Amino acid sequence: MVMLHESDVLTKEVLGWRGLHLFHFKGSSCSQKVRIFLNLKGIDWTSHHISLAKGEHVTPWYMGINPRGLVPALVHDGKVVIESNDILEYLETSFPEPALIPADRNEEMHLLLREEDDLHLDIRALTMRFVVPAFLAKKPESQIRKYEELGSGNVQGVADPNRLREAEFWREMIRNSGVSDKRARLAFERFRRVLEQFEGRLEGQAFLLGDQLTLLDIAWYIYVRRLSEASYPLHRLHPRLGKWFDSLDGREDFRGEVSWPRGMGVITALLHQIQRLRGTDLVHVACLP
Repeated sequence: MVMLHESDVLTKEVLGWRGLHLFHFKGSSCSQKVRIFLNLKGIDWTSHHISLAKGEHVTPWYMGINPRGLVPALVHDGKVVIESNDILEYLETSFPEPALIPADRNEEMHLLLREEDDLHLDIRALTMRFVVPAFLAKKPESQIRKYEELGSGNVQGVADPNRLREAEFWREMIRNSGVSDKRARLAFERFRRVLEQFEGRLEGQAFLLGDQLTLLDIAWYIYVRRLSEASYPLHRLHPRLGKWFDSLDGREDFRGEVSWPRGMGVITALLHQIQRLRGTDLVHVACLP
């Protein structure tokens, strides 16, 4: 679990905060996942909205809380936990009712969440290619350097290699003038393989781990929704998973946390039209029939 050491945190004021505080962004898939979880648990929490669009995550104050400059980040009675799945597992332990991880499947859940976490840069690549136009998605070199200079640079007392991974993702976008076809195709194939496994799991059961809604359903609802926003042909390739998604998407406690601002929805729809005309949409890039 990525719980920060006090020495990792430069914005010392948060170490004295009491209660549950969540730093999040409305359009962040990882933030959406945590907000749905908190809703289902009925946990009281204090909201701290960090606008990624305005660059509020790359400031001395916020990177003094999360050295990776990502959202969400959780502060609970002075303890700082980063990375969405670690936050969720921490909250499940701290607030066990109602249970969203079956008591006898903790280790399995942990491994499945790590698998989902390994696809984080893939969902970001597809988002930056097929949901957000490149002129909005790309970061200038000056902002990347600023990111590298801020914060302690340490996670759990040691230099954090994930910061290098973050910086390299954005520099690759500069070099390729966005997300390349090759990178998008690789991300698509990785997701398709995992979703095919879930398609098999859903034969004869309502949810991904059986007949009970669990944390795994929350995590993958978020990814599947983002894939759908990128024009992934979910219902055609994985019909059972499509029905599972529709049932969750019809719930206000899920859908209410994932809607885009109206302006962003219009921009994405226009982007899809242009990409279809040019043959650069996801279906063509992934070489689907």
